[in-house]
Amino acid sequence: MKVNEIMTPDPRTVDAKATVREAAHIMREYRVGGLPVLDGGRLVGMVTDSDLLALLSTRPPSEDLWLPSPLEIIEVPIREFINWEKTKAALSDIGTTTVDRVMSEPPITISGEAEIEEAAALMLREGIVRLPVMRGEAVVGIVTRSDIVQGLAAGREST
Repeated sequence: MKVNEIMTPDPRTVDAKATVREAAHIMREYRVGGLPVLDGGRLVGMVTDSDLLALLSTRPPSEDLWLPSPLEIIEVPIREFINWEKTKAALSDIGTTTVDRVMSEPPITISGEAEIEEAAALMLREGIVRLPVMRGEAVVGIVTRSDIVQGLAAGREST
């Protein structure tokens, strides 16, 4: 059985410069766990629910955290100036982060003409759940582990 027989054609996509909030909205509205990321119509990555969840993970305080004593309050240590960039990033609203900053890249893809066993092996080897299906440079579908299982079951029933 071929990938193009079990894939979802014309998958929802997201632009590389869209915000995480926009990507999450698309994923929620269409009940999908991942989106191919396009830049000018060209596939550049994948953004998944795991990528978005990773943004919410909390990090421990910096090892070089410095709290001034009353006498040191007059000084502005250089290391605090450097840490300011880390602090700004930690305090920013993750919803405004662009997709291209959190997506997985390079995208791992498969041809629609590939056998589903090849898609399954690729997913297992790469530890992924979905693959954009390509025809040349165009994204023509997406195939998930669930699609493969359903395809195997349908193939078994038809014999």
